[in-house]
Amino acid sequence: MTSELPSLPGVEHRYLDLPGLRMHIAEAGQGSPVVLLHGVPQNWWEWRDVLPVLAQQYRVIVPDLRGAGWTEAPRTGYDGATLLDDLLALLDALGLDRVRLVAHDWSAILGFELCLSHPDRVQAYASLSIPHPYFRLDHRMLGRMRIAWYQLPLALPGVGVRGVSRGRQWLARHMLRYTVQPDGMPPDELEFYLKPLRDPAHARAVALIYSRYIRRTGLRMLAGGYRDTHLTTPTLLLTGAQDPVVRPDILGGHEGHADDLEIREIAGASHFMVDDQPEAIAKHLLEFFARH
Repeated sequence: MTSELPSLPGVEHRYLDLPGLRMHIAEAGQGSPVVLLHGVPQNWWEWRDVLPVLAQQYRVIVPDLRGAGWTEAPRTGYDGATLLDDLLALLDALGLDRVRLVAHDWSAILGFELCLSHPDRVQAYASLSIPHPYFRLDHRMLGRMRIAWYQLPLALPGVGVRGVSRGRQWLARHMLRYTVQPDGMPPDELEFYLKPLRDPAHARAVALIYSRYIRRTGLRMLAGGYRDTHLTTPTLLLTGAQDPVVRPDILGGHEGHADDLEIREIAGASHFMVDDQPEAIAKHLLEFFARH
């Protein structure tokens, strides 16, 4: 099992036995439900500064997704269908018919898929640091994608797991470096992400999420695989002004495919915008939720 949970005042923790998965969730607040989904290689702790702000007005639920944080890391189930089933099973286990949803990084792709396949379950959706499903291939993005070189060693048998879990965890550290902080994340905060990854099963899950979900879904997006779908959920897409890849200049193409999609850029934020600018993120989310 993974390491001891970090504590946050006012936040309660529990485990849910979902079909084929024991999932950890953090909860705080009361009222209408808001679900926050983390990126990779992060966990629920990503939302530590946003959760308490939202919990003043909402019931906030923050799960560790399959293979992350303090949730189980089974050897299988990192395909899109199973990950989506995990999310639906979470909502069902909590008795939540409809939620406001916020997702960062890879889970933001999953969030779009939930909105498209089960629009009745999502009242409003905020996507962070990920293109919407309708963006078109752009030469500017191709140049920026050079930073994704880490996906090659991540995919190599043995190399990826060792780089994420062992020694100085050089691969996990590199994946977490896209922040505006000149020296990267503070060591004490970084440690809450690195600790669970020292479990080889959780490190393996990082590699599997990339190979079986992120890469395949990204290729589907680039090939126009979502252009026969229509997004009806009110959606806010946030991107960091210093994100090395995802910025507003490549985020066209949703016209005619989405009823209500707004794009905003967050100053002073890179890819890990929740760590960079939690106060700004919380402010944008509260304003968005007040309208939806």
